[in-house]
Amino acid sequence: MSVPHHGEDRVAIVRRFNRFYTRQIGVLRKTFLDSPYSLGEARVLYEIASSDSPTASEIARSLDLDPAYLSRVLRNFEKRGLIQRRTSPKDGRQSHLTLSVRGRKSFMPLDARSQRDTAAMLAKLAPGDQARLIAAMCTIEKLLGRASPAEPAPQRSYVLRPPRPGDFGWIVNRHAELYAQEYRWLEPFEGLCAQIVADFVNKNDPIRERCWIAEMDGENVGTMMLVNDGAEVARLRLLLVEPKARGLGIGARLTDEAIRFARAAGYRKITLWTHSVLTAARQIYQKATPMRSEEHQSWGQPVVSEHWDMDL
Repeated sequence: MSVPHHGEDRVAIVRRFNRFYTRQIGVLRKTFLDSPYSLGEARVLYEIASSDSPTASEIARSLDLDPAYLSRVLRNFEKRGLIQRRTSPKDGRQSHLTLSVRGRKSFMPLDARSQRDTAAMLAKLAPGDQARLIAAMCTIEKLLGRASPAEPAPQRSYVLRPPRPGDFGWIVNRHAELYAQEYRWLEPFEGLCAQIVADFVNKNDPIRERCWIAEMDGENVGTMMLVNDGAEVARLRLLLVEPKARGLGIGARLTDEAIRFARAAGYRKITLWTHSVLTAARQIYQKATPMRSEEHQSWGQPVVSEHWDMDL
């Protein structure tokens, strides 16, 4: 994109950027990512997949869609067997929407393709340029997303993204360093983290498994993995938030993203293995139910491990 021309007014610059970006992400193409769906239909599918049984009214508000258009989209999805409706127990006029098995099979490759294309777009840029791009996007979102001009913007913003080369080594390194500093857990813990990461990298199923990196000001500040544990059960692994980024809701956001992804992927349950000393993580997992605990000597310290489950 060219730099602003001398004397070009602000409205013209914004309109030029809009034309550039709509072309960049393919808004004007007949279908989205070579799928059978338009961009609008794909956004509706994503909203149903990533939300907890939303109603049509909630989707319309979230996406700022015309209710008549949304109604046509939903009727089309229903005819194609992509969605299921359940009458709301609180209001018989409202229906809660979920993806059917066929809908999940249609949506997950689309979501994975979008993930890969976005990662490929970023991979064309040097790390410093990636950080500048993400920071600019966050600034646009922050400024235009305010409820009113008087509402203060958040002090610091972050973005969740897929891993890039070097990120998996960072995950192992920071887990080893932080847990040694904060809990005095020794080398066997680093080996466990390395094995979890190696298994994910070597056996990853992008349709059913995912890793998120939280980035702030161009620096990694958090991570979480969700992996297939078999029998329609997903497992959360390796949640970490850097000390300087704690208190911003990053851990809760990572967990919510994992839950949304697990629902969309068709899992019936999420399980996790944590420890009683990790009090911050235990608060994040408050949607889950502690199932059992056990005392043992691991990583040079006595620990109490806990197993938590959450039905989806």
